[in-house]
Amino acid sequence: MTEATLLPFDLPAVQRKKLTVDFDGGNQSSDAGLLLLRQAETKLGVCRRLAQKMPDQRDQSRVDHTMVELVMSRVAAITCGYKDGNDLNRLRDDPLMKVAVGRCPETGEPLASQSTISRLENAPRKVEAARLTGALVDQFCCSVKPGKEEILDIDDAFCAAHGGQQLAFWNAHQNERGFSPMHIYHVRSGAPVVAILRSAKTPAGTEVRTVVKHVTRRIRTHWPKKTRLIWRGDSHYGRHEVMDWAENNDVDYVFGLPGNNVLDTMVAKTADYLRIDHAFGSKAKMRCYTSFEYRAGSWSRSRRVVARLEVSLQPDPNAEGCMRQEVDVRYVVTSLKGTARHIYEDVYCQRGQMENLIKLHKAQLASDRTSCHSATANQVRLVLHTAAFWLMLAVRSAIPDASPLAKAEFATIRERLIKIGARVIEHVARIRIHLPTSCPDSQLFRHIAVSLVPAVP
Repeated sequence: MTEATLLPFDLPAVQRKKLTVDFDGGNQSSDAGLLLLRQAETKLGVCRRLAQKMPDQRDQSRVDHTMVELVMSRVAAITCGYKDGNDLNRLRDDPLMKVAVGRCPETGEPLASQSTISRLENAPRKVEAARLTGALVDQFCCSVKPGKEEILDIDDAFCAAHGGQQLAFWNAHQNERGFSPMHIYHVRSGAPVVAILRSAKTPAGTEVRTVVKHVTRRIRTHWPKKTRLIWRGDSHYGRHEVMDWAENNDVDYVFGLPGNNVLDTMVAKTADYLRIDHAFGSKAKMRCYTSFEYRAGSWSRSRRVVARLEVSLQPDPNAEGCMRQEVDVRYVVTSLKGTARHIYEDVYCQRGQMENLIKLHKAQLASDRTSCHSATANQVRLVLHTAAFWLMLAVRSAIPDASPLAKAEFATIRERLIKIGARVIEHVARIRIHLPTSCPDSQLFRHIAVSLVPAVP
């Protein structure tokens, strides 16, 4: 015998009935949601797009795993919660993982192992990794229908290094070495545009300008010129190089602006009036907005600055138990028109949603697993994790608006719709997949699966 057969074993009885456990349940999988991911890929084609950009120097007569199968198996595993490449060793014979990549569940050959996936991630050179990254922008443009005005959020998130990786940099705020990948998202749809690996330091103005320039130009090759693009970010991205380029290329922006003595002097009179109104009023907190023209020493021209002033009572550090008036001022620089309140509250402050999108990408799809030594390989990993974001977003978009899961986080969708047990039986002319009769979301599962089926021309 080459394989040991596990014998049945008994557990404590239930209602005086013996409880026996064995491992003879047949061909089963714990990830029935792979069927939904397969349908999402059929609709989006994101894995096919990335596979076309992957370098393949193999002798095609000896290839056991096509590039599409490799990319799809890695992306589907990430979406199911299998973070690392060595998890693929356990998933090689998973029947539904085989179905997801287009192989028969029982007669199909085993899928790629961890070593093959590692070679996949390390194969691209810098130029090829750049093409893969650009393919993400193409995927976004082909998947989202543009309107008259579209806002793009740009921000970064810290990811700790796991060893001596290239580009890892010491971050004093986090007190460890790591990366700060740059994320760009489309505001209206919540779709990822691109994710770019970079060191864990504040981005330079020329670096931000390069990213904004290349992404904008690539989007404009797909979208009509009449679509108005607006870039939105915090003060790390409000650099004069970016604003100069945007103003010279018909692009709008709204960025945070660090305060200084000059700006504080320009709003001092407004702050005094607000203090008086607050002192004689009954409200615990009062706000007002103002805008004015301002030119910093490094700027080539004057630009519109919006200021938000807020007065409230705060504990006095010099007198225990006493309160004192405090004025909090925040600044935004923008090329947009409209009232100061609208620019700050309705446009700039809405960028807080991006923090939730980054959490989905980083924490719930484990895109912080940038543990390859090569920076290029880690960029490829970011691309694959972004493709997993696309698949999960497609599944969530197919959920009816009336469902409680319509706006659920990816971890919740994975728990409710992906991690479902299933029995798989392969016949001569049919593959049958038996889901649990007691599945609580059976109707929703059916609705998503059917709605993701592409229309037949």
